[in-house]
Amino acid sequence: MSDILGQAIYNYHHSDRVSKLWIYNRYGPREEMPVRTYFRNEDDMPDLEWCALNHCNGSVLDVGAGAGSHSLVLQQWNAAVTALDISPLATDVMRARGVADVIQADIFAYNARQYDTLLMLMNGIGIAGDLDGFRRFLRHAKTLLLPGGQLLFDSSDVAYLYPDGIPDRDYYGQISYQYAYKGERSEWFSWLYIDEKTMLEIAGEEGWQVEVIFEDEYGQYLAKLHPVSRL
Repeated sequence: MSDILGQAIYNYHHSDRVSKLWIYNRYGPREEMPVRTYFRNEDDMPDLEWCALNHCNGSVLDVGAGAGSHSLVLQQWNAAVTALDISPLATDVMRARGVADVIQADIFAYNARQYDTLLMLMNGIGIAGDLDGFRRFLRHAKTLLLPGGQLLFDSSDVAYLYPDGIPDRDYYGQISYQYAYKGERSEWFSWLYIDEKTMLEIAGEEGWQVEVIFEDEYGQYLAKLHPVSRL
């Protein structure tokens, strides 16, 4: 997939505040993704993200860090944080914004270090793509955690997207998207929104202890996962 999102983040950082990033989907009209969302300061972050940041401990890997806003907050709190993103343009922006430790890599291929906390916000777990991908990610995440480490991520139940009933096909939280920006479009890609019940079932099967530490009336939740010790 071409780096459409990274280009939008890069251009916004370099003063293009006019060009719009659009997201096409299979269930309704296109939607604008405000690029400024990736540049929020700590005062603009919602309660869920505040909760997640306050639960980070030890060394932190901020996965899918985007423009680095969450990493910058943790850095200001003197946390040992590493920001990881697959986009070369986004990682350039993070370095320019002052993130001290930045890695450009695919999280599924990354295995250089281990951390106390893996952090994935703004539905970063969606990178799994589908339920099988979620299982693969949970297995890989265990290899990235130090003993006693934790995984923090948010997601939501998107059943509301189907007022006429959930379609009888692939898991309904597996959504196809396409970015469009300045006349260019990305390839279609799959992004996962996993409801709390399904998440708990799969995480349990994959050997994780789960605590939901934040949820709201819109079906959005924040989960904290620890690998179950096996004697």
